[in-house]
Amino acid sequence: MTPNPRHFYTNPYLLLTLTALFWSGNMVLGRGIRADVPPLALAFWRWAIALALVLPLALPHLKSQWSLLKQGWKPILILGLIGVGCYNTFAYIALQYTTATNAVLLNSFIPVVTIAISWIFLGKHLSRPQAIGVLVSMIGALTIVARGDPQVLAHLNLNLGDAWMLGAVLVWALYTVGLAWRPAGVHPMLMLAAMTTVGVLALFPAYLWEMAQGRQINVHLGSLASLAYVGIFPSFLGYIFYNRGVAEVGANKGSLFIHLMPVFGTILSVIFLGEIPYWYHYLGIALIFTGIWLTMRK
Repeated sequence: MTPNPRHFYTNPYLLLTLTALFWSGNMVLGRGIRADVPPLALAFWRWAIALALVLPLALPHLKSQWSLLKQGWKPILILGLIGVGCYNTFAYIALQYTTATNAVLLNSFIPVVTIAISWIFLGKHLSRPQAIGVLVSMIGALTIVARGDPQVLAHLNLNLGDAWMLGAVLVWALYTVGLAWRPAGVHPMLMLAAMTTVGVLALFPAYLWEMAQGRQINVHLGSLASLAYVGIFPSFLGYIFYNRGVAEVGANKGSLFIHLMPVFGTILSVIFLGEIPYWYHYLGIALIFTGIWLTMRK
């Protein structure tokens, strides 16, 4: 039987994997361009670009589904504020003060926080094999971040940036669980456009305040290319893929793919920075994929 290409490109696990890849690049850029693009400017223009991309795809559905949007305005407002307005903004602010190691480590706790919130609000539980899979995947992520040395974790010093990153972890877990309450029947492009509009409107006053403090974008080819990347891949495509993936497999399984970010971070470092992977990278990657396999298998 010939495989259906459409099934390949709509496979939720593939979409969630690509999302982790896009977001790994976002973390790298967020840290790398912090001197040229202030955090609120990066968050605002990221979503302004994404909104410009999604609007042409969303507007054809607006007239026929306007009533559904009005009925579901509360979850759209909340999801837009926390998923678009808060998460990336908090992460970009965090990367001004903390190391990428700390940020990736704290970001790896998203699946655990998501599972806890899902259990509290939705009453959803993991089976024993799934719980073991989450634990194994978590150990794999920590192995990469700690470079195979538990003492690295023991000596991590939390700072202001880490507090912002913990806030980002919390709001993203809430966003992931909150997707269960998004209005049914609304086209994905229209849903993303509505949430992005909410986020952009919330970010605009904060962006103006940042400029009033004298923090401006250092405009050059590198900063413009970075803005284009974060607007197209982590925002536009990443959120489409993540929302679709979570809708298919649920919040608990969907959030587990966040553990792939240290894996892709390692790969991107090899490709773009010429860094050589060590034994703990291979061990961590093996543990992460083992954990995901344990959680996904029936």
